[in-house]
This record gives sequence, structure tokens and C-alpha cells, in this order.
Amino acid sequence: MIETERLILRQWQARDHATFIKMGLDPDVMKYFLRCLTPEESLNFVDSVTSFIDKNGWGFGAIELKQMHEFIGFIGLRSQPTQFDFSPCMEIAWRLAKQFWQKGYATEGAQAVLDYAFNTLKLNEVISFTASVNTPSETVMKKLGMHKVKEFNHSQLPANHVLARHVLYEKYKPI
Repeated sequence: MIETERLILRQWQARDHATFIKMGLDPDVMKYFLRCLTPEESLNFVDSVTSFIDKNGWGFGAIELKQMHEFIGFIGLRSQPTQFDFSPCMEIAWRLAKQFWQKGYATEGAQAVLDYAFNTLKLNEVISFTASVNTPSETVMKKLGMHKVKEFNHSQLPANHVLARHVLYEKYKPI
């Protein structure tokens, strides 16, 4: 689908499943989610995003290291038509296996996805959000040139939950 200097963003393959299941079971990878995923939940996620990509040609694509052809996570776009007060919107999101953190892969892949969103899909705006305690993802948003819009309570989390407070970032199509 998309290539960068070090990454290939592509459709998911069966060989990605075991690593993605491990990611879903890793408490560090899932730290900013309500809980870890069961293997079945991880495979259901893969089935869902794979079908979406097959239908639309874009979505949460698998990422592999170009040099070693090793699956390291996903980056991509997802429509958020009704869930939030800022919907409808197009969200960019990512999740990488822990051993690939702090190497610039999330930023590199997400920048390529933003370029695709603006130049191929002709979107005018892309948003990203995360729990306000997720400073690593917020740092990626800033590196992408996204701007903080607001903080909000995620509607699917209890108001007093440590992950309830979220930050919303946006980026508009460059002129």
C-alpha cells in the first residue's frame, strides 16, 4: 500500500497474527486501553480491519520493516462518523510492538499515512486522540505537526477512570 524509507504499510497477512496476539496480551502495549485483548479479540480486530481494507483500499494497515520483512504493528485511518462531539471525522492511529518503540517508526509511518490521506483521499483534516496520560502517542502527534484542539472525556469510559480524560489533535491539509 504505502512505502517509506524503512517501512511497508500493507494488507494484513496470516503471518502477522501471532505477533499481533502477543501485542494484545502485552500490558505495556495495552497500557492506555482498558485491558489487554484475548487472542480471539485480536484476531477479530484483524479480520475487521482486513475486510475494511479489502472493501475501501485503506484503513489500519499492517506495518513491516522493509529490510527484514518483520511485522511490527499497525498504522492507519479510521472513520469516526458518530462516536464523538467532534464527529464525523477521520482518525489516524497506531499501535506498535514494544521492541519497536522510540525508533521513529510510528512517526515515519503516520506521516506517510497523513500524506496519503491528504494527497490521495483528498481529505482536508485528520484527527488523532489518546488518553491524556499517553504522552508517547501525544509526542508522535506533535512530531506530525498536529495541533492540540482540546481535552475531553471519552464517552465509552467511566468518568472517574484514569484513562477517561483524552486529548484531541488535528492536522489540516497543507496549502
